[in-house]
Amino acid sequence: MTLGTTHRALLDDAFDEAGQLPRDARARRSGQSIEDAAFFSGAALAKLSDTLAQDALPLGVLRDRLALRAAEATVVATGRPERATELRDAVTFLRPEDHPGPAGATYMSWRRAVARPLSKVSLQRAFAQYEADEIEGWLRVSSERTAKSPIGQAAATLAAVLKDQPKSEGLAMCLADARLARAMNWTHVVPLMALGLTARDLRKTEDDARLACHTATTLAADHALSVSQSLIRRAEALRAVAPKLRAKGSDKAVALFLSQDAVTPAMLTHLMSDRAARRFCDRLVSLGVAKELSGRESFRLYGI
Repeated sequence: MTLGTTHRALLDDAFDEAGQLPRDARARRSGQSIEDAAFFSGAALAKLSDTLAQDALPLGVLRDRLALRAAEATVVATGRPERATELRDAVTFLRPEDHPGPAGATYMSWRRAVARPLSKVSLQRAFAQYEADEIEGWLRVSSERTAKSPIGQAAATLAAVLKDQPKSEGLAMCLADARLARAMNWTHVVPLMALGLTARDLRKTEDDARLACHTATTLAADHALSVSQSLIRRAEALRAVAPKLRAKGSDKAVALFLSQDAVTPAMLTHLMSDRAARRFCDRLVSLGVAKELSGRESFRLYGI
């Protein structure tokens, strides 16, 4: 998606000095026109595209973290009780012989969808019960009304999947995000739709559905921008202290922290001893460049 200088300046004016959309743009307002919603969603996507191109942003962590929130939202939409902390535990501590359960499987699908460059093959790996060509068909469905709009295309894919697979909300929202990513020329899926769409939105059709997708994208992109700015600061802090870390394998351990949402000491034992791995993680926390995510004394999880 290429923007001219005038259009870029207009979109930038939609943001406040902190780089966030104004409150009225982020609110769900009744009576908002599709044109107004499209302006704010376009501004949010343009700003997000600029942010995703920043070298300082640990993209793997961002995609992982957004996938976790998307999985949580998907689980909520289907009426299940699991939340982000439980989903993270279910997948992180999964043993090869275990099954993650329905909610954990939802999170695994989202993680797989964002982990590799966008293609019908990578998406089929995330949703193995569907054929790659079937997925590609959903990604190509369109109409003259939606063909030129990235969010219009995403809405068309969302509607097509829900028509064919009405109980597959996670698949529908993930493929809508994939369609949006393809239209935006992003290399990977960036979870947005699931973060902003409600269960009620998923029952809407035609113009109401497109309006809901514009609003959802604005809300989710604004959230993704906030998470990105936080991750950039934390990643820069970690990179700054990395040369001072003396532990064996510390460079590769730091790289792991910069590539995914959560790390366990056990993930580092191929680089250092079990005791050294635990001390390394706690050392990062004491330096203020990582945080403990679980709140437990055992089976602890760490991330930036």
